[in-house]
Amino acid sequence: MTNKVALIGAGVMGGAIGTRLLETGNSLAVSDPSEEKVAVLTALGATAATSAADAAADADFVILSLNASKVVEHVVFGENGVSSTAKNGTMIIDMSSIDPVSTQSFAAKAKEAGLRWLDCPLSGGAPKAVLGTLAVMVGGDETDFEDSKAVMNHLCSNYTLMGPSGAGQTTKLINQVLCALNFVAIAEATRLAQDAGVDASKIPEALAGGRADSAILQEYMAKMAANDYSPTGRIDNMVKDLNGVQDLARATQTSMPLTAVCAEIHRVFMTAGLGGLDNAALMKFYEGPSKGDLS
Repeated sequence: MTNKVALIGAGVMGGAIGTRLLETGNSLAVSDPSEEKVAVLTALGATAATSAADAAADADFVILSLNASKVVEHVVFGENGVSSTAKNGTMIIDMSSIDPVSTQSFAAKAKEAGLRWLDCPLSGGAPKAVLGTLAVMVGGDETDFEDSKAVMNHLCSNYTLMGPSGAGQTTKLINQVLCALNFVAIAEATRLAQDAGVDASKIPEALAGGRADSAILQEYMAKMAANDYSPTGRIDNMVKDLNGVQDLARATQTSMPLTAVCAEIHRVFMTAGLGGLDNAALMKFYEGPSKGDLS
């Protein structure tokens, strides 16, 4: 049976999710403020919706790919939102990265409206979404988790229920600690390799399979060495997640000194107006005064 899916949000990540869903035979209605982004998916067979409410009206699954809790709330519960038209029992799969407390509130509110809610933040970025090999960490009901596999198995190679609502988002924050620290470490190591006269683009191959190996090393060191900042993940999104990490650390009284330094390095880019750059642009932090400013 063809899954009827509504996709709300067709940016870099949402566009990749939508592309994969269409390629795997799902029926897709898409809503995004950008007509250009919607057009990319309609060219592949999606239906353009006039609003989130329009997209959700006939859907069995509603996937959200948005960038802030307040946006998620508006799109689902606001004027012309998903909840105004969604059928009883519709599954909302929130693949946004937002804070766990808001997620718990949204899930409870959705339940009151007769809707099901899973928080399903992801790791792997747009390239993995197109391949259907995302890692997705889930918070919510176990039965809903099993039912969601009808759609999510097209997107994920690792799909793990972590606990009740909010557990997926908490796990994503932990994921982001590891990713952010890795991005900064690789940028720093790339700079050292270049200054020492070693071809940094060859290091991922040399270290493959060793203890220093990682997916980020394999994807990003050569990119950083080449000053390739083509977008796969944005610095401003990482700052949003690191803010969430630090909020959670304060709430749990967890000391995270390395994360604090890492967050400040990322905020330097925000202050310089460069938050929209790819994570690979962290290399700019290590160019030093002799190379001029961050821009």
